[in-house]
Amino acid sequence: MFIFRYHRQWVQCPELPPLKYALPNGIVAFGGEYSAECFLKAYQRGIFPWPSGDPDDLIPWFCPPERFVLEPAGLHISHSLRQTLKRHKFSICADRAFRDVIHQCAIAKRQDDGTWITKGMEETFCALHELGVAHSVECYLDGELAGGFYGTCFGQIFGGESMFTKVSDATKVAFVTFVKRAQKFGIKLIDCQCYTDNMARYGAHDIPRDDYLEMLNRYQNQPLPDDFWSGPWECSP
Repeated sequence: MFIFRYHRQWVQCPELPPLKYALPNGIVAFGGEYSAECFLKAYQRGIFPWPSGDPDDLIPWFCPPERFVLEPAGLHISHSLRQTLKRHKFSICADRAFRDVIHQCAIAKRQDDGTWITKGMEETFCALHELGVAHSVECYLDGELAGGFYGTCFGQIFGGESMFTKVSDATKVAFVTFVKRAQKFGIKLIDCQCYTDNMARYGAHDIPRDDYLEMLNRYQNQPLPDDFWSGPWECSP
């Protein structure tokens, strides 16, 4: 069950409400459950969860009025990162250590000393991974996991969730390698959800919610090639 703001009162409904009822800050509703089915229905509509660190709190569901996105063709790579890529010190691949990646993201130290990746989020995303909807991209140094990130992929739309880094530049190399591969294989949009300085450096920018939803509806059922997530990935500047 969900609750949402209907005019001047909060009301209950069994499903996420229409986006016309979203609050100005992007909150669509509270409630639902940690399940693959619940999350799938939300993500397919462009709505994502952003829990607090308290597992007893209702899950907040968001679809902000401005969506922070990156078109793969618009990727910016700094000079220093290009030099790192030329050294070929890291190896990149996908979906070899999904559970480890999301757990490392959950325990990573952050500026606010908190995390939205609750145990329920971890388990639900592992279930989505088993369904082929959630994916991880890993960076290895000398055979050890050095960094990575995870997210959802619906057709030709990838939605990033979180990153972690154990070795300097590891996740930067993983992300740039992913974006260049995304451009080659036909991913149309990388959804970063909300503004971050880190993603802005790569060229991410805001677009209106309606523009994002139009692209989501257009491309989420357009399949990627079967081998997008498989094999070693080339790291090139």
